[in-house]
Amino acid sequence: MAKTGTTTQGLRAAIERSGYYPALVAEAVEAAIGGETIGSYLVHQETTFDANEVRRHVTVLVLTDTRFIVSHTDEQAADSTSPTPYATTSTESVKIGRISSVVVSRVVANPEKYVPGSLPREVVLTIGWGAVARIDLEPAACGDPNCEADHGYTGSSTADDLSLRVSEAGDGPDTVRQTLAFAQALSEATAAGTDTGR
Repeated sequence: MAKTGTTTQGLRAAIERSGYYPALVAEAVEAAIGGETIGSYLVHQETTFDANEVRRHVTVLVLTDTRFIVSHTDEQAADSTSPTPYATTSTESVKIGRISSVVVSRVVANPEKYVPGSLPREVVLTIGWGAVARIDLEPAACGDPNCEADHGYTGSSTADDLSLRVSEAGDGPDTVRQTLAFAQALSEATAAGTDTGR
């Protein structure tokens, strides 16, 4: 379930509607925002099944005039370090000027019949700001099929700090629409260069 909007009260209401430790999540997010004005936000809850356990995770994305704030909250079962179940909440604040990429991948059914403005079946929002990078390497080769020389390696480095997947089937069409709206607001903010602290 995802919610998006532009006000502090709307953000708190979206966190409460997610039903996932709302007091804990709201306090962490509001502390990270401080006194800044919210430009846009997205609240996404994900439930996964791990063996015999159901795990929940909520991601809150907030865009202010100068920063992109991401918050993750996970719940954990009791274990050797804690006799009771517990939750972990983390927030990261990134200056808009540090965002190096906003990638929106859309999956569309029957592309030959696509009508502009139709919702994709699935959206993956990937945001990179240089905190995490993935390097994919493979052996390099030349065009000679009989060549046995070592040509080293070739590869690519991809910024992959945050990846959020939503689908119409799993999350509903409103969630897909809201994810696209947040992605557009973030893309516009990075293109506008509103952050002067680069």
